[in-house]
Amino acid sequence: MDLKKKFEILLAKFKLGHFDEVIFEATLLSKKYPNQEVFINLLSLSYQAKGQFSNSIKILEEALKRGEKNFNFLNNLGLAYLKIKNFDKAKKCLTKANELNPKFINTLNNLGNLYVELNNFDKGEFFFREALKINNKIIETNYNLATLLQSVGKIDEAREFYKKTLDINQNFTRADFGLAMLEKYETSNKHIKIMENKINQNLHKSNYKDLYFALGKVYEDINEIDKAFTFLKKGNNLKKEITNYEIENDEKLFKKIVSFHSNNKLKNNNSNKDNKKLIFILGMPRTGTSMVEQIISNHSEVEGGGEISILSFYLDKFFKNTEKAKDIESELNFIKNEYLSYLDKISKSNIITDKAPLNFRWIGIIKYMFPNCKIIHCKRDPLENSWSIFKNEFERGMFFSNTFEDISKFYDLYNNLMKYWEEYGYDRFNLNYEDLVNNPENKIREIISYCDLEWQQNCLEFYKNKKSIKTVSFMQARKPIYKDSLKGSIKFKKYLAKLESSLKN
Repeated sequence: MDLKKKFEILLAKFKLGHFDEVIFEATLLSKKYPNQEVFINLLSLSYQAKGQFSNSIKILEEALKRGEKNFNFLNNLGLAYLKIKNFDKAKKCLTKANELNPKFINTLNNLGNLYVELNNFDKGEFFFREALKINNKIIETNYNLATLLQSVGKIDEAREFYKKTLDINQNFTRADFGLAMLEKYETSNKHIKIMENKINQNLHKSNYKDLYFALGKVYEDINEIDKAFTFLKKGNNLKKEITNYEIENDEKLFKKIVSFHSNNKLKNNNSNKDNKKLIFILGMPRTGTSMVEQIISNHSEVEGGGEISILSFYLDKFFKNTEKAKDIESELNFIKNEYLSYLDKISKSNIITDKAPLNFRWIGIIKYMFPNCKIIHCKRDPLENSWSIFKNEFERGMFFSNTFEDISKFYDLYNNLMKYWEEYGYDRFNLNYEDLVNNPENKIREIISYCDLEWQQNCLEFYKNKKSIKTVSFMQARKPIYKDSLKGSIKFKKYLAKLESSLKN
């Protein structure tokens, strides 16, 4: 069998997700044929697909010693560094790869994604559009550009590129989902029938998941509530199957967090002054965190950082290894410095918001690392909050969101942990979503005052804020406050008895 045929077989296995097989065979072939870079690339990408980025990096760095001008290796190495949040090395590798081959679309896409991670949407858009100049038929590029445009509020252009993505491949259903989130549907909309027809085709389960969530939203728009719930239930069932989420893992994590803080009395180091003034907006997802960030970041002195993932990226790993002996202070200082380094990359502003909602898990450590920070804890009616979580499809994390049982158990974990933080007396501003909606001006003034900011009238016009929103709230947070969302669960009441009962218990 010739090498080309061997590579095609391995590539087919890679596309099917048989990464262990690819790693075993590609390792042998890369040793036997060290000059055949395709096997090294496939081996490195298989390790990345399994989340084993250190293995991928080691292989690629060794390969680059033999050919430091190999743009393929540099591209994949940059991608690996991007995945582990090493943005400096990712930028260095990807920039060098781009210099060696300015027309390599993979590198242009990766550079676009890098700058999106760094909240530099102008530069991200530049690289995506450069890729499209070379080939405008690449699905990934069109889709990436659509999501970027959606984040920055260019809804008409985002719609255009979602449609272009579907023109290239009608079964790229993530674009169907993207389109569905942009529209307010009426029964005459042809896209409804197009999505329904796709359900009868032989697609991957992730494609069905996209369509089910999209149609759930569509049928709620046109007030066909039974159909809406059926599709949302199907979408959530598939997502649960795909993620294989187990609430027990979060239960263990929350126990570790409480145990860690009970056994390690961290003392706030007030002598450690930071240049940045940080405002953390946290709580359960779908409690108005995006709206609150838009309110605060519409202040002329504030930069909206969005959902910054750095703390969770490092602290998840920190708590997974709690059994290992470690220098706690040294590790937490490392995480703090990585976080501050990221903030320096995304903004020169002295006041930055971070609205990653699940940061509520790390309040004790946040107050240790940043004793002068402000914390706004967003809350909402438990049933409305839980229903909103269930009916939305989250692109990142939030894997507890797919069954009523998981949601109610996670809500309980959240509630108990917030009570635990309360015992510590950590300063925070508790903001009820319902209070904000019913009495917006007073609450907005209270928020701005708590943040030690001078009052600016444009904070009331937060919906005019042009800053990016990467979350599922991107449409709502760009509208004036409206009261329809206060009782969004009423239409679905007959389906929610189990959820309501679980939350009460």
